[in-house]
Amino acid sequence: MKTTALSLFLFLCVVSITRAQSFSVQGIVLGKNDLPLVKETVYLLGKINHEIVKISVTDDKGGFILSVSEANSYLLTIANADYELFQDTISITETKQVLSPIRLIEKIQVLNEVVVIKEKPMIQVLADKTIFNVSASISTTGTNALQLLRKASGVSIDNSGSIILEGKTGAQIFIDGKPTLLNGQELQAYLETLQSSDIDKVEIITQPSSKYDAAGNAGILNIVFKKDKNRGVNGSLSNAFTLGDYARNNASFAMNYRNKKNNLFGNVSQGIGKSTGFLYLKRQQNNTEFDAKTESIYTPKTTNLRLGYDCFATEKSTFGILLNSNWNHNTNQSNSRTPIQAYTSATIDSVLIANTISKSNSQNLLLNVNYKYSDTLDTYFNVDIDYGKFNREGYAFQPNYYYDTTETTIISQALTTQETPIDIDIVSLQTDYEQRLGKGKIATGIKMASVTTENTFNFYNQMGNDYVLNLNRSNQFQYRETIYATYGNYNIQKEKWSFQLGIRMENTISRGNLIQDQSNANKTVKRNYTNWFPSGGITYQMNAKNQLALNYSKRIQRPNYSSLNPFEYKIDELSSSRGNPFLQPQYTHTIKLTNTYNYKLSTALSYTYVSDFFAQITEAEGTNRNYLSPQNIANQEVFNLGIALPYQFTNWWSVYVSINAYTSKYLSNNPNFIPLKQETVSFYGQQTFSLPKELTLELSGWFSSPSVWGGTYVTKNIGALNLAFQKKFFHKSLQASIAFNDILYTIPWRGNTQYGGIQIQGTGGSDSRNVVFSLNYTFGNSEIKKSRNRNTSLEDEKGRVN
Repeated sequence: MKTTALSLFLFLCVVSITRAQSFSVQGIVLGKNDLPLVKETVYLLGKINHEIVKISVTDDKGGFILSVSEANSYLLTIANADYELFQDTISITETKQVLSPIRLIEKIQVLNEVVVIKEKPMIQVLADKTIFNVSASISTTGTNALQLLRKASGVSIDNSGSIILEGKTGAQIFIDGKPTLLNGQELQAYLETLQSSDIDKVEIITQPSSKYDAAGNAGILNIVFKKDKNRGVNGSLSNAFTLGDYARNNASFAMNYRNKKNNLFGNVSQGIGKSTGFLYLKRQQNNTEFDAKTESIYTPKTTNLRLGYDCFATEKSTFGILLNSNWNHNTNQSNSRTPIQAYTSATIDSVLIANTISKSNSQNLLLNVNYKYSDTLDTYFNVDIDYGKFNREGYAFQPNYYYDTTETTIISQALTTQETPIDIDIVSLQTDYEQRLGKGKIATGIKMASVTTENTFNFYNQMGNDYVLNLNRSNQFQYRETIYATYGNYNIQKEKWSFQLGIRMENTISRGNLIQDQSNANKTVKRNYTNWFPSGGITYQMNAKNQLALNYSKRIQRPNYSSLNPFEYKIDELSSSRGNPFLQPQYTHTIKLTNTYNYKLSTALSYTYVSDFFAQITEAEGTNRNYLSPQNIANQEVFNLGIALPYQFTNWWSVYVSINAYTSKYLSNNPNFIPLKQETVSFYGQQTFSLPKELTLELSGWFSSPSVWGGTYVTKNIGALNLAFQKKFFHKSLQASIAFNDILYTIPWRGNTQYGGIQIQGTGGSDSRNVVFSLNYTFGNSEIKKSRNRNTSLEDEKGRVN
């Protein structure tokens, strides 16, 4: 009934590459005090019928370039809510024509001190990406970045918290144009500490060009932090209080100071509190049933710090430094009870009680030094030098007690402690260069990235009152990887057609050393391989509102560093997970056809083939133990149809709907792997109502039909229905909101898997049904001046740490 109600809601909720030619005109747009207007849309219209001929967006110097196919007279138009409408007839007669600076006239506001604020649309569909503007959705208030990604077009989150983009796992998560340093559970924990109030937008890039690292078989999700566009001092304060099974709180403070030559910015946030989770796994192995039920209390304390400085040395040159740091102290207390009995018997033989306490302290530091040169003639040069360091100290105390059927007498016990320190260092250098070549633009660059990681696993057994190191179960894993890359990309536009072709070469040299007391023939794993990654696309502008695009790309997903580490991470005495030092990279080929209509409705059809897929396999170990490990024992095919539409019914009612229907087919390379095929439909729907007195109501929800996790787990329907209210005060500088999340409590997952002689039925979840109270206050100067948003060279290496 809950799923039906959610489905009904989602069902009820229910493009414009420019036409560059051989003639061009360029200019600069200035606003108040002759300051450049950045990211301002400039329209070139037909003089007679006023049909859109060309659209451009001004750069960080206010400059723009418009290209057309023939010399003619056109109507140049610029519309900005803060300035008078600008329209002027221009005659384009030269190959490169330069206009005098365009100075917009500021509007005089007299309406009883009404403040005119230009609102962003929630969704913007561009030629190379889709942008989700976070501030346009009030239900994002008080949420974290992981929850936020559910709202992004084509994105869903599976039962393990893994991110799925258009039916494929392996999306790269970028923060301000660069991948994060974390992955797996660490990445989830980090995203959960980031408040939506600090996030400006999410960019969805499903077909990255050769300029991007080839890593990430599903594409890129770039989370862009707010960076104030105004001169002087500006800032914001926000706080979100969440009440679930326990209370938790997230607070943040951001500030920006900018003048003509300097820009200093930063923000700090902290999250504290408790949350709960549960994991129930009923396993059948060797004619025995293990019915494990684990309930956990998770207590994180996280602090994030971000500091940056930009120096605008000249109109064309900028120097910058950026520091990101994160501290996490996490405690997890889990209570596990596992009745054990013969599969054909109704009588319990014994009960395993394992109440585990685990703690971890992690710190990571990311430092970027950057130089950028850019002029109005499309010449661009950029240098990034990056250093990243990740350190984590982990500790777990796990007492395992086997009781008799009455759970009063201990039959046997195994008291263990594990220490798991991890140290990772990353150094990266990247240069990029772009310029006009003929009638098109060429881009090229090089990159070098070096990663060193050292992992220690100390396993202790209790002997009386002492804990003794077990040399047979302790080890060290050292891994070093160096990637050299270069790329070239060329794009050209001719009449209604746009062509882009690129190639990227990456050479990977790696060495993994396993140090342990017992003999092992696989102590050292060396690799040296070179891959070529072509990409290309053709875009056809059918008319002013209709665009077709066909794109192809090849990408790679290298194993996370921990996925190569053969350490054993114990869930309890009978279940564990471990890495696979022989895990090979998986390669992805994707071809995608996209139609964009009226800059809003986006429809995409894609086919993806993944070779050497990272299947998550649960294998038997002995008669009663099992472990989870990634293995290359299957290939994957994905057919995806995606539709996204933001629609404004009235000036007070808007709707956004995103639908993805995909088929995942797994082709087995191992007789023990049962081939799977699953059709899945995922929805996200949102309705926003602007009510009187600055009050806004938002009703939103998401739903996913049965799907497959890790190539082996078939999961049931999941979804959520959310309701949020927002009230604005003091000319919109203060925003207060309350959100009710997962009202029907439909987020907990259910699924099953089978491999070899093991069958598992599982379910899990957290206190996703909660209430969030949040406040956000902004202050400072309103004189607009765009800050730059730069990428760094530390790319896919940061996304592979676990």
